[in-house]
Amino acid sequence: MEGYGVSQPVPKLKSRFRAWRLKGGYLILNLLAAPLILLPLLYAVSVAFMPAGDLFTTKLNLFPTHPTWTNYSSALESVPLGRFVFNSFVVASLITLGQVVSCALAAFSFSFLRFRGREWAFMLVMSTMMIPGEATIVSNYLMVSGWQWIDTYQVLIVPYLTSAMGIFLFRQFFDQFPMALYESARLCGCSNWRFLFSLLLPLSKPAVGAMAVYTFLNAWNMYLWPLLVTGNTAMRTVQIGVGMLDNPDAQSITLMMAGVVIVILPSILVFALGEKQLVRGMFAGAVKG
Repeated sequence: MEGYGVSQPVPKLKSRFRAWRLKGGYLILNLLAAPLILLPLLYAVSVAFMPAGDLFTTKLNLFPTHPTWTNYSSALESVPLGRFVFNSFVVASLITLGQVVSCALAAFSFSFLRFRGREWAFMLVMSTMMIPGEATIVSNYLMVSGWQWIDTYQVLIVPYLTSAMGIFLFRQFFDQFPMALYESARLCGCSNWRFLFSLLLPLSKPAVGAMAVYTFLNAWNMYLWPLLVTGNTAMRTVQIGVGMLDNPDAQSITLMMAGVVIVILPSILVFALGEKQLVRGMFAGAVKG
């Protein structure tokens, strides 16, 4: 017994050493891969600080020789980027809220409610994912123009208030909860609304976080639909604003890169804050049990 007690820490030290070595290997690989992955973003930031003379030269300048903030001020003066950022933030936030609520409601119905044709209805919803948005964009435009919604916030928000992918994500996550949980809550007098918003969604934070981050980034990066339904500059979004900086009559690459950096910062911040929730939510519903 004494010999066993003396030799017992040795396997623990070996296992810890292997774990540290594995983590060290992952860290080294990440440090080597990070510059390659971030190279386009880092070069865009570098170009945004370059005077035009540093870029349009025969030399390959990876870094600005005389860094300047002029490109940022010129970008903000050329087009109302502040207004575009505000519009995109309002649109993306409301779309995110709408998709989280609507997809959670639909997924709750498909997971916990028993009604005839439930599986067929779910398959019908999933089949809409095979229809590309470009196939319906003309009919959608004719419909919203008939409602006099052109150049309004609702035309940018309402068509995207739900998502088949979001319904699928929430349903896969909700299916992990036993039906006994819902039945117990109903026996205690809990309504469906209270069960969903007071019990189910708080237990589904990874799915909610993943859905919120994914939806916000998609809404922030929308281009074709806002370009089609907005003609007034005051209703434009950031992606269109960046395109407006590309003036063919001027050497505006540095100016456009400054606008790209301004536009991409909010999406990077959202992704950095919700990256863990995004990964957990995407993998949480993949395995049952």
